[in-house]
Amino acid sequence: MEQSKPIKFREDERSLLLRLLLQVASAREPEIAAVLSGRRSLVSLAPEQRIPALQASGVWFQLLAIADELLAMRARRELEQGAGADEVPGSFASVIAEMAASGHSADDVQAMLDEFCVGPTMTAHPTEAKRVTVLEIHRRIYRKLTELDQPRWAPRERDLLVADLESEIELLWMTGELRLERPTVEREIAWGLHFFREVIFEATPQLYGKLQDAFERHYPGEPIKIPSFMRYASWIGGDRDGNPNVTAAVTAHAMAECRNTAIGWYLAQAQRLVTVLSASSNVIDLPAGFRPVLQTALDKSGEAQEIAGRNPDEPLRQFASALLARLVATRDGGKAAYLSAEAFRADLNALSSVLEAIGGRAVARRFIQPLVWQVGSFGFRTVSLDIRQNSTVVNRVLAELFALIDATDPITAGTPQWSMRIRAALSQGERLQIDASQLSPEAGELLSTFAVIREQISSADADAIGSFVLSMTRSADDLLAVYLLAQYCGLSTAPGGDGTIGLRIVPLFETIADLQAAPAILNELLGVSLVRRTVRDFGARQEIMLGYSDSNKDGGFLASNWELAKAQKRLAAIGRKHKVRIGFFHGRGGSVSRGGAPTGRAIAAQPQGTVAGTMRVTEQGEVVSSKFANRGTGLNQLEVLAAAVLAHGIRSPGDAGPKESPEFDEALEALAGMSQASYARLMAEPGFLDYFNQASPVAELALLKMGSRPDRRFGASGIADLRAIPWVFAWSQNRHLLTGWYGIGSALSAFVTVRGEAGRELLTRMFEHSRFFRLIVDEAEKTLYQSDMEIARLYADLVSDSDVAARIHARIAAEYELTRRLIGDLTGGDLSARFPMFKRRFDNLRRQMDDIHRLQVNLLREARAGTSTDQRRATDALLVSINCISAGLGWTG
Repeated sequence: MEQSKPIKFREDERSLLLRLLLQVASAREPEIAAVLSGRRSLVSLAPEQRIPALQASGVWFQLLAIADELLAMRARRELEQGAGADEVPGSFASVIAEMAASGHSADDVQAMLDEFCVGPTMTAHPTEAKRVTVLEIHRRIYRKLTELDQPRWAPRERDLLVADLESEIELLWMTGELRLERPTVEREIAWGLHFFREVIFEATPQLYGKLQDAFERHYPGEPIKIPSFMRYASWIGGDRDGNPNVTAAVTAHAMAECRNTAIGWYLAQAQRLVTVLSASSNVIDLPAGFRPVLQTALDKSGEAQEIAGRNPDEPLRQFASALLARLVATRDGGKAAYLSAEAFRADLNALSSVLEAIGGRAVARRFIQPLVWQVGSFGFRTVSLDIRQNSTVVNRVLAELFALIDATDPITAGTPQWSMRIRAALSQGERLQIDASQLSPEAGELLSTFAVIREQISSADADAIGSFVLSMTRSADDLLAVYLLAQYCGLSTAPGGDGTIGLRIVPLFETIADLQAAPAILNELLGVSLVRRTVRDFGARQEIMLGYSDSNKDGGFLASNWELAKAQKRLAAIGRKHKVRIGFFHGRGGSVSRGGAPTGRAIAAQPQGTVAGTMRVTEQGEVVSSKFANRGTGLNQLEVLAAAVLAHGIRSPGDAGPKESPEFDEALEALAGMSQASYARLMAEPGFLDYFNQASPVAELALLKMGSRPDRRFGASGIADLRAIPWVFAWSQNRHLLTGWYGIGSALSAFVTVRGEAGRELLTRMFEHSRFFRLIVDEAEKTLYQSDMEIARLYADLVSDSDVAARIHARIAAEYELTRRLIGDLTGGDLSARFPMFKRRFDNLRRQMDDIHRLQVNLLREARAGTSTDQRRATDALLVSINCISAGLGWTG
């Protein structure tokens, strides 16, 4: 009998998904199937067909993204299978291999891990267009594709899987992406926690296990302790900067939901332990010391008799049952509740120790160690919730309180009297008896928020409160105002002004001017004794947040990134002067303009001495769903982030590390200045604001119900008050994308003109040897490839003043051609030829993207003129087109 051969089938995922989508479309709307296959244009469709056709295009973009995610995962696995784990870029294996090869001892690695801390921070900026329902369908499609990837299926089984996949595409088609109403903050909180339940809780101990495996391979026989170095945070429900929907009550709700999510996860894991820990005392000999430990656990559970009677000869199951009972009490507020997550972790460690003692090391490693790591990272909180508010609001509230104390002598923020008043109140430990009825709603709300903070800090998990992030920090007094409000609200540890404040207060430097002023502000701040004592209480660490968005809106891509790099070096130097470690919190977004370069390369390009094994980064809007929708991708994204932070500090023993190049720094200073000047000239062009408003769908973005937060901080109508996210979003929708490249061409041209061949040669050396400059060039080049001046011209035609439209578009197009040519000269190739995967992905979408842009221009014209016979349908079609373009680019803002 002939031996049966294994079935080998791997239909290209993209082809399979397109075939199934065309089947779904053909059964419903044959004309739309013609659009998807390229046989018909969107513009040629009847008005009633536009929305279904756009929806279908959006579905196709989403399916392509899922296929790309699967293919990337497959490529990583194949590389690891073929070349070994150490050859996988961005992995712990490659970093530990490098450390071992460069002569680091096991003790060196442990010392680095002891200081290692990575803080992904979830935010719900108004950029996420995907609903949780849609994300869940995406995940099911991804899982079906992974099942189909297995070679074991018989033809009938495979046909059933394909039919399941088609049904999911039908559901995606019928679900729709448009929100009928703007999501509440409560819904955003649930959206953020969805990713922890589905991916992050499980991926985090797997991440630690990958690091442990890498260490054990390269340092065999050496002991290692892998700490829970991932410390997650969130702004969802805590970020009230310009969002009146985030109240003290909402913040309290957010922390309660986060707490319940963590405890709910532990309950499921504890129940699993009860199920699997079936070791019998009739088979194994328990260490004598475990009996009293077990009895203590049973006594504390409040259910000792019931548990012992239920499992009389299964001591480990009894112990796990006691833990489960205490977790239930913790969730419900019962008497047997754990007083802290650390107490729960101590019980888990005790269980792990007894398993090790009876020869169950593999059991402990599989079932207990992951849970120990999870408790270390998530506590009874899931995330540390940051509180963010704007310095304008903080100063306004403090001025109101000063007026209540002495209405006869009003003090204005920013004056010497203001500064003296704050410092005197802090040094004397001044307290207030505040009558809430006398406060304005704004002041009452902020003080209520501090009351929530105070209550949480004294709870079972004080780390449930993260930092108070002060946006638009412009002076040391702005930060001292937060310290004083905290003191007034009972967060001081001692009366009389000689205690500390039990809250981390973090400045956020956003604009270019603020970044330049930041070192002086920090120096002044650390000169205040209360601040020094408080920072010392938090381990002599001061966190500083850096904003990528507003600085880009201020000065363009190159100038923004250079000012961020300079600020980090100067701030780190101020920290060394005061014997304080500075940790940086990077406010990155999805687009390159907002810091969204590839994670590993972006971290590698940070200035030396500014990472030191510690970093926080925001994961904003659509970035969260693109990174954490599926477990394999989520684990990889976490590893790339954490491994890059660890790798940044690697030095060969005795090596001081890469030397700074004054020549490169001087050139970058010149390039950034010239780039910013070119960008500023564009902003100052007469009619530029009208061009921006009319040649982009910025006004219509407010109709897209993406996030709970308004798109302007204080309601003004100028560019200065517009949030940076819709600023970037609008320029991406009209394919100008100038926030990622404008000014670089002028800077390169002027540099070479002034310095001649020596300047050209210097730029070449910088491109080869400066990680920072290389990253700027690479990301600008990719953004230029996505830009399209012919599509941009269609949007420019929407501007009512044709002279303004022609003049500003011509200026942008000229800078585009100049930047494109000079970057090509520098890289020695066609635009984006060095990034074949990126180029291929966008080329696959370009025809459909251009078609959607042409339709969007028509829809904008109709919506603004009010000429459509069905205005509601035209507006909805416009909003779906915005979603489609975002899906095609892979980000919104």
